[in-house]
Amino acid sequence: MAIPNNISQNVITYNKANLAWLQNLNCFVSTFNTKFKDFQKANPANLGDTISFDKPPRFVAGDSLVVDFQAYEQRTQTLTVDRAKHVGIDVTAQQLIFNVEDYMDRFGKGAIMELSAVVEADVAQVCEIYPYRFFGDGITSINSFEQLAQMLAQFRTFGSAKYDTKGYLSDLSIPNVVNGGLNQFVMDRNNVMANSWELGAFAKCDWYSSNLLPIHVSGSEGIAQQTLTVVSTTTNSDGGVISITFSGTSAASDPDSIKQYDRGQFLDNVSGQANIRFLSFTGHKPIGAPVQFQATADAASTGGSQVTVTITPPLQAAAGKNQNISRSIVAGMQVKFLPTHRAGMVHSGNQAYLAMPPLPSTDPFTNSVATDMDTGVSLRMYTGAQFGQNLYGTVHDVIWGKTVVPDNAMAIIYPV
Repeated sequence: MAIPNNISQNVITYNKANLAWLQNLNCFVSTFNTKFKDFQKANPANLGDTISFDKPPRFVAGDSLVVDFQAYEQRTQTLTVDRAKHVGIDVTAQQLIFNVEDYMDRFGKGAIMELSAVVEADVAQVCEIYPYRFFGDGITSINSFEQLAQMLAQFRTFGSAKYDTKGYLSDLSIPNVVNGGLNQFVMDRNNVMANSWELGAFAKCDWYSSNLLPIHVSGSEGIAQQTLTVVSTTTNSDGGVISITFSGTSAASDPDSIKQYDRGQFLDNVSGQANIRFLSFTGHKPIGAPVQFQATADAASTGGSQVTVTITPPLQAAAGKNQNISRSIVAGMQVKFLPTHRAGMVHSGNQAYLAMPPLPSTDPFTNSVATDMDTGVSLRMYTGAQFGQNLYGTVHDVIWGKTVVPDNAMAIIYPV
């Protein structure tokens, strides 16, 4: 019995050490909100791998002291644990018993570094999937403190939570930002940056760098930087525009005209058209932010060089709690979509969620399930002997799901 007990203790030690690698090497995994880390136990009435959570309700203020009662709407979003990865390796009995340090350095760390990079890259996909607002045009580099300040101003003017603001930047952009900042006369900040070449906190935002930001491959209209003209719109029951038909595509009958997650922006100074702006999320007042949106599905152009794009969010000019644009979208307005780009993100209010629930025991195989109490990140490790082969199969595995509340996020667009 002594050998199995020793093996079990080693597995626990290895797994706890490897959990630190899974967290610490990755800015997305280590900084996301993990309040739903164990939702199957915290919410016993919830069945399945999806949980919904509420978002702030929206209302509109009425004039005078004569009350106009309005219906409320429970706004929800879902988080689904739908991703799984593993790394399996073989070690001999001698390695497992005698070469603990070699095992940790060569096998355990190597397996977890690969696993953590794959998990981190998947979690980073939220930058492409969820934010419909964006800063950057996919052509001009983002490499200065001035641009970061402009980005946060555009993010906050729409309305955002005033706490826990986090920004995720391309690692290759950091040196240029820091170098430009060192030319400014800000001694305390520059002393820190010159020693670390890291941004840290700036403009009430904590900045992180990543080499795993996702690349979004745009449709033909974005790649060609084609100017599209509004022909007609389709609205929902509140009057919010949920799809727009455009003319002037770069090619007729193009199956790749628009790709899911393409982002577009209404252009200013179009002949015969007044400029259109977002309204503030609460208060519903015009702000300086341009109207932006995201395609929810691929769309092909027709033989007449038109394309119909389904969009999020619904763009509503009609008065009401969901009103978010300053004027109606009409024929003749023009839009451009972003070219292929790399996407980072800024968000606030701790509204980026990661669920990484602990996996069950693999008994009778020797196993350990370790959960970090601070971050909610969980990792399972288990081993089993292959009969007569002097080999122990060792597996590290993990499941997870991720989501971001789009209203509290904005994509950061880098050229590819």
